[in-house]
Amino acid sequence: MFRNMMGHIDLILLSAFLSVSMTSETFDSVEGEALVIKCSKWTSAVKITWYHMDTHKIIPGEEEGSRIFSVGNLLWFLPTSREDSGNYTCVTHFSRNRTKLYNVSVQVHSYKPGGCFPSRPYYPNETERGRVTCPTIDNYENATVVQWYKDCKPLQGQRYLKEGKYIYIENPRREDDGYYTCQFIYAHKGNVFNVSATRIFISEVKHSPLRPEIIFPKNKDVVEAELGAALSLKCQARLGIKKQPLAAVKWDVDNIPVESLSFSRFHEETNFFNGHDQVYYGETTLNITEVKKEDLQSNFTCISLNIMSNTRVTVTLQLKVKSEEVLPNVLLITGSLVLLGAIAVSVILYQSFRVDIVLLYREIFQPYSVKDDGKTYDAYVIYPKNHTSEANFVEYFVYQVMPDILENKCGYKLCIYGRDIYPGEDAASAIEKMMQKSRRLIILLTHQLINSKEDSYDQHIALYNALIQNDTKVILLEMETIGTYGKLQESLRFIIKQQGTIKWKEEHTAHPQSPNSKFWKQVRYHMPLTPRASHSANTR
Repeated sequence: MFRNMMGHIDLILLSAFLSVSMTSETFDSVEGEALVIKCSKWTSAVKITWYHMDTHKIIPGEEEGSRIFSVGNLLWFLPTSREDSGNYTCVTHFSRNRTKLYNVSVQVHSYKPGGCFPSRPYYPNETERGRVTCPTIDNYENATVVQWYKDCKPLQGQRYLKEGKYIYIENPRREDDGYYTCQFIYAHKGNVFNVSATRIFISEVKHSPLRPEIIFPKNKDVVEAELGAALSLKCQARLGIKKQPLAAVKWDVDNIPVESLSFSRFHEETNFFNGHDQVYYGETTLNITEVKKEDLQSNFTCISLNIMSNTRVTVTLQLKVKSEEVLPNVLLITGSLVLLGAIAVSVILYQSFRVDIVLLYREIFQPYSVKDDGKTYDAYVIYPKNHTSEANFVEYFVYQVMPDILENKCGYKLCIYGRDIYPGEDAASAIEKMMQKSRRLIILLTHQLINSKEDSYDQHIALYNALIQNDTKVILLEMETIGTYGKLQESLRFIIKQQGTIKWKEEHTAHPQSPNSKFWKQVRYHMPLTPRASHSANTR
């Protein structure tokens, strides 16, 4: 009887020891079985990374044939090997550059044929009387319990009810104390693995510790305070199930316990209570009778501890802004936001209606400031020459549409080869002379122009004036959809990259085109301001 009593005491002590070992989160496995470890319960993490601390290497994601890999907050060993034993860390990254570490220790034990399994994988006692849960089974999706064992013997009898991951013991008594092992199977991508886990069950344990969790405040919280005024800092922590034999919640100021401080401005009040489902809480209040300036540079740390581990959070103080100081700041910020908003809206409106605004400005303000620059023409027109007798749209556009819009309706003067320069003249010198007398160069881009095997002389002189002498602005009218411009010569591609093209998208009809259409507004925007344009604008 004495031996049985001593064995029962050893079992209780071992249960307490194993509860303490959970602080390092040790996971045990038998060699050749599957092992899946979950990285705590921080579900709000943005990114999770697993490291093998012994090799300082990142655990990669799953690849074809990989045995050790990580997926989200899970670390997988399929299956385990003796060399997998070691330390692993899960780093959870949250928003606002916050991270948390979760350390685990993996112990892989040798498989001994015919021996009692496993050799040591023990998990602590259940908190609910008469129920034993299969440890870690929640980490294995769609796992199925095959068999329960007690002290390495198959569990049998009418007093044991097996249901899912639980086994219920009817009216548990001392002879039910022992090691309960669940053995289950787990399938992953067509491969089937065995898993076993052992839990201690002690019928007389009336309470159970939980890993301490501070409910409030949150770590790095900032509390507003007024100099010379009183302040209370509260801290509440969850400590376990039912009243704990070892539990504490207390405040430190700059790593010095409140009870050890030499001045009496700080007083601490602590109490413990049971909440919902017999959860045991501790709450402590740090009362500061008078906040001083040095308190604003201090760290106030709440520490909660029980038999398993300890947890701590740190808060700081900052001066509370008075209402009369807030109003001017609010007005300043509001005014700045309104001003920035007005500027942003103005920029957007200008970008959207830039052409209309500039044209309107020219008509209203600039007619009286135009000076004669000695030029004769407002634009020299370059277009692909038709070497056949058939008429085409481009020539009709050059000889009919453009003069009607730009000359008759807008007051510009164009120089067009074939109309203002006759083929019988010395074409080369005439073209160069006319270009020098023109303020703009208008080039009509068509497939005929692109596919021409030799550049026309006027096009060559125009590009030379635009790029080399840089004294004449080019206006590119894309009369047909060109595409990627890959077939254009490099000089034209450069100009397109700098200023783009004006695309002709209006179908020509027998009726005259309006100078206020989008296409012609773009052309007028790039054309120069001349006395003729001003006069025409005033007379329309």
